[in-house]
Amino acid sequence: MRLDELDTPVPVVDLDKVDRNLRRMQDCCDSHGLKLRPHIKTHKLPQFAKAQVELGAVGITCQKIGEAEVMADAGLADILISYPIVGAPKVARLAALAARVRLTCAVDNVVALDTVAAAAALAETTIGVLVEFDSGNGRTGVVTVDQALALARDAAARPFVEFRGLMTYPSSARSAEFVAAARPVFAAAGLDIPMVSGGGTPEYLQAHTVEGVGEYRVGTYVYHDRATVGAGVAALDDCALLVHATVVSRPTDDRAIIDAGSKTLSSDRVDPALGAGHGVLLGYPDAVIVRLNEEHGVIDISRSEKKPAIGERLRIVPNHVCVVTNLHDEVVVARGDTVEGVWAVPARGKTR
Repeated sequence: MRLDELDTPVPVVDLDKVDRNLRRMQDCCDSHGLKLRPHIKTHKLPQFAKAQVELGAVGITCQKIGEAEVMADAGLADILISYPIVGAPKVARLAALAARVRLTCAVDNVVALDTVAAAAALAETTIGVLVEFDSGNGRTGVVTVDQALALARDAAARPFVEFRGLMTYPSSARSAEFVAAARPVFAAAGLDIPMVSGGGTPEYLQAHTVEGVGEYRVGTYVYHDRATVGAGVAALDDCALLVHATVVSRPTDDRAIIDAGSKTLSSDRVDPALGAGHGVLLGYPDAVIVRLNEEHGVIDISRSEKKPAIGERLRIVPNHVCVVTNLHDEVVVARGDTVEGVWAVPARGKTR
């Protein structure tokens, strides 16, 4: 089957571009002495997770236990869950996972540490802990060195829990400042910082310049998207996942409707400086996907000299490709214009 024979809307993954993207990131990390631990939340596919490890990644990163369970089922053996695991309902699942893989969990509070410690005790298996600190993202992470030290000391004192270092996102000059401030404080307390894990595809070209970071977590690089292109770390031709859609209506000369709405494309926006709308329409640089309803994508083509016709198939670079992956049970994989297969996306929808 050729790509133009596919029913739409459909996400299509170019395997040749994925291969190049994976190799480029691994080579970059290798050349700068960084350990690569890719985040599977972008592709959610064991096939690509295995390819990343085979190329040299030290393990993988998952965001939720459900994602980690899928990857463990597929044989991935070294997993970091980079999200606070909180609550008694998660203890048994975390314990079962720890019995199967080398497991590390990020924590930024005592309640999360209690959950990890309870799971480790239940499994009678060591679970590693990374203490997350905030580098200015304003999301999770302790905000002072003293808070990081208190959690690290607490973790190191728990049975079956091992303090394995610090973690942050994204990597920045503020990350280096935090680590530089933390090292003497930790040393004075008799505690080593074995490793610092940083991350972020948009920042990866400068990752090696962030003093103290030895491991790097990246996800979007496997496919790239409008945001990473806008960040200057990829070109449109590097974008390996495109959404194929069909024009189903042309109510006016200035408006086209496609069969890809919010169930297909991410509703995430990019910085206005990078462009408007819900993705880049290849071949129609002046067209803007101005609105998404569930099944409708509304395109403003008023500034387009060339206008798409009803029945025409369009290719869209998503704003945020990770969300698009999570919307689909399957992706089509292809090389060139030839379909090589249809892959289930087993880690999609894993919110717990």
